[in-house]
Amino acid sequence: MKIVAPIRQLDEIAALARAGADELYCGVTPREWAERFGGASANRRPGGNLPSLAALAEAVALAHRNGVQLSLVLNAQQYSVEQIEFALAIAHRYVDMGGDAVIASDPGLLLALAEAEPELRIHVSSVATCRNADGARLYRELGARRLILPRDITLDEAAEIAAAVPDLEIEAFVLNDGCVYEEGSCNTLHLPGALGGPICLDRYAYAHRHRDGRPLSAALAARLQENDEAYRRWLWYRFSCGFTTTADGLPFGPCGLCAIPAFGRGGIHALKIAGREGPPERKLASVRMVRRILDAHDNGEAPAAVMARARSLRPAHEHCATGFMCYYPEVVSRASEAAQPLRDGRAAGAQ
Repeated sequence: MKIVAPIRQLDEIAALARAGADELYCGVTPREWAERFGGASANRRPGGNLPSLAALAEAVALAHRNGVQLSLVLNAQQYSVEQIEFALAIAHRYVDMGGDAVIASDPGLLLALAEAEPELRIHVSSVATCRNADGARLYRELGARRLILPRDITLDEAAEIAAAVPDLEIEAFVLNDGCVYEEGSCNTLHLPGALGGPICLDRYAYAHRHRDGRPLSAALAARLQENDEAYRRWLWYRFSCGFTTTADGLPFGPCGLCAIPAFGRGGIHALKIAGREGPPERKLASVRMVRRILDAHDNGEAPAAVMARARSLRPAHEHCATGFMCYYPEVVSRASEAAQPLRDGRAAGAQ
């Protein structure tokens, strides 16, 4: 399996390649795009982009010199006809630079790219929210070579798609940046903190009441408060445990490291690290984490040992136990179920 990591600046490329990344991906926001379309994002993220096509050309060259591929993200949910024409112009320039693949989600853009640049690799973004084999086959017919699965797909669903469409590479999330809503159906933007930040981090204080205006009973008020607090706690996990790290700089937050053995069995081709906007230190630590666990798997360690190694990277067993930090929480439940007969057997022997 390949490790796919994000960049937003040129000096991240060599370091991430040395740390073990096989592929990198980035966005670009040319000045002409902003002048022509205003606040409409070229790639779903208004931040975390290279500033110009000249910087993109340099990034492609640097990536290749460091032995890794670089994909360009053009994955807004939908583009107007005029925007598709502009995106195609960017793609043409990118191909001339020697770029490796374009990550896209709008079917119109996907088809236009396949027709205009038939040799260009097309990767279907997670924003396309493809969840089944029929959808995967459609994207393959449109020219896609790889499908990036949504964040909240299950391991069984991922394996079923990989088995049903074997000529389509499958990429799955493994670290960082969980989405609260369904990414492909969310029409908000991740604004900078000074402008309010992502809407899913809204701290609006709710005032609960009955529809007929009756006051809440103390018991009901307590239950609602408990629910609100549980939601805030879940948000904290989904947003990388408050974007905290260990003393060594290893990031907490959405994680699929324990699922790497299952990915290997399920035919997954690539593991995606999210977070283009993140600081370089976070990206570097993330690549190193994934590389350590993937190497253990590739070297033949048993799945249980790989999972134990993954959990030992960060002293956060209480986080893992909640399942809230898991991209694939079924790994935790399956491991518990597998261990139960052993525990019961030991207990019976002790009696």
